Amino acid sequence: MQAWGMSEAARVRLWAYYRAGHPYRAISQMLGCSGPSVWHVVRAHGGIAPPVRRRARRTLSRTDREEISRGLARDETFAAIAVRLGRPTSTVSREVSRHGGRQSYRAEAADARAWRRARRPKVCRLATRPRLRALVARRLAQRWSPQQIAGWLRTQYPDNPEMQVSHETIYVSLFVQSRGVLKRALLQYLRRPRRVRRPPHRVHNPERIPDAVSIRERPATAEDRAIPGHWEGDLLQGRDRSFIATLVERHSRYVMLVRIPRFESATVAQALARRVRTLPTALRQSLTWDRGRELAAHRTFTVATHVKVYFCDPRSPWQRGSNENTNGLLRQYFPRGTDLRRFSQAQLNAVARQLNTRPRRTLGYETPAARLAACVASTV
Repeated sequence: MQAWGMSEAARVRLWAYYRAGHPYRAISQMLGCSGPSVWHVVRAHGGIAPPVRRRARRTLSRTDREEISRGLARDETFAAIAVRLGRPTSTVSREVSRHGGRQSYRAEAADARAWRRARRPKVCRLATRPRLRALVARRLAQRWSPQQIAGWLRTQYPDNPEMQVSHETIYVSLFVQSRGVLKRALLQYLRRPRRVRRPPHRVHNPERIPDAVSIRERPATAEDRAIPGHWEGDLLQGRDRSFIATLVERHSRYVMLVRIPRFESATVAQALARRVRTLPTALRQSLTWDRGRELAAHRTFTVATHVKVYFCDPRSPWQRGSNENTNGLLRQYFPRGTDLRRFSQAQLNAVARQLNTRPRRTLGYETPAARLAACVASTV
């Protein structure tokens, strides 16, 4: 057993599930362990799966050691045991003396001890080249990406392999802190300052949202932005799983912010419905939402507002482009790591008012508030 009570075989399965994109909770259920155990293993390696260890063909296997243990119990000589294993007598002799002698030798303990001692961690390239390491750290602090650094080094030192490094090595040195090469503080300069490397894709569970209607069934009037009243929505996350709901009208880019007291589907649907019901009927056409489970109670929302909800395809945030862009603008007011629960609805309305009265280039430098007001006036 390893740290956190997880065997080597279980760890191999864990990394296979993680690379396939399964969430921590699903991995813990498949392995029959706790969610924190999975998180600790992934975090310790920075989200980068360690190479799978394999025994060298020339080394003694566990079966060989069990045969040695049985031979010692029968008081056989080392030579007799070696003949049966097809090994030199000295191999058996050294194995027994290394692990307690004839009286104390135990196959399982000897095999575990040998497996631990055989670990030969490969020295990181940056660890053996101080000049290269200092140069990489300096460029990271200047907010260069690992790809930019690796490409720049190849152009600056085309004939000096000692001053070149791959971007993957830089990432591994940052995320796997046990290597002790690049300081964790440099993670803040990455464009996405995460502490764990995420898998290339994540498994999507379509049954998470019952009766979800695909964005592909959304009316054509929502696609061309010609008619107001079609909205895009998502949750903006803060510290300790605090959230704000963001709604953006596709025609005018008008923004509404909704305070979310708890991350529960029923609570989210109720808060959104309460805010949407304040709109004129002409501005309640449709809502396009991300694939998050926070709006699994979309039918409750539709019954309360008569606004039909359409869901984006998995991993397709570009299908809510206006909302994604607005969420980026909102980070000026709500930086990552901010506890969003401390903002009242009145404060959120003040932030939305600032965005709605700011000229937008996509609107010909008209403000979203003015554009929406003109639309409402034309329908009266």
